Formats: sequence, structure tokens, C-alpha cells
Amino acid sequence: MSHNLFSYGTLQDVDVQLKLFNRKLTGKPDSIKGYKLSRVEIKDDEVVAISGLTHHLILIPGDIVDSVDGMVFEITNQELVLADDYEAEDYQRVLVPAISGINVWVYVQADSNMK
Repeated sequence: MSHNLFSYGTLQDVDVQLKLFNRKLTGKPDSIKGYKLSRVEIKDDEVVAISGLTHHLILIPGDIVDSVDGMVFEITNQELVLADDYEAEDYQRVLVPAISGINVWVYVQADSNMK
């Protein structure tokens, strides 16, 4: 089974994809509404080693007019588990509709009462 994963941050980086999934992902541009971007400090040394960054983007609840652009990648069950492990404790994965009409998994701020 494959999954649509919406990325607005480090998972779009080819180096991160190669380290995490052992392959370059092919994606399509898309957007989601009702969220806005913020930043979070990453305290997991393994995640910092993969991304090379101590701060990552994170989605927080926004207004209905807010939207975030990103890429939708089709990934496998195993790759979804790897992505879950990569995303630090500050994130939770939720299923949301993208502007294109497809449902996508996306990582948002944990415990933010997402839609």
C-alpha cells in the first residue's frame, strides 16, 4: 500500500530523502489550508544529524485563509514508519485534504487539536 505524504520542510531535501529512505522521492506541488508555518528546536541528535539543522519548520493551526505550499510524495508503508521515526516528538501525523482534493498525511505540531 502506498501513502501520500505532504512535506513542507526537510523531507523535500534530497539528502534527507537519501539518508532516510535510500532513494530520491518524486513529488508533485500541492498546498493545504488552515495551517501556518512556525519553527521548532530539534533536540533529537539523530534527526539533527540527518537534516543538518537544529531547527525545523512545523505546522501550527491557522485561519481558514492560511495555506502552506509543499510537495506530495507517494511513499510505502515502511517509508511512512521511517518518516514517523524521523519526525521528532514535537510532531504528530494527521490526515488532511490537500488543495488538489487528495487526502495527505502531514506532520503538524503535536497536541494542537488539529482538524
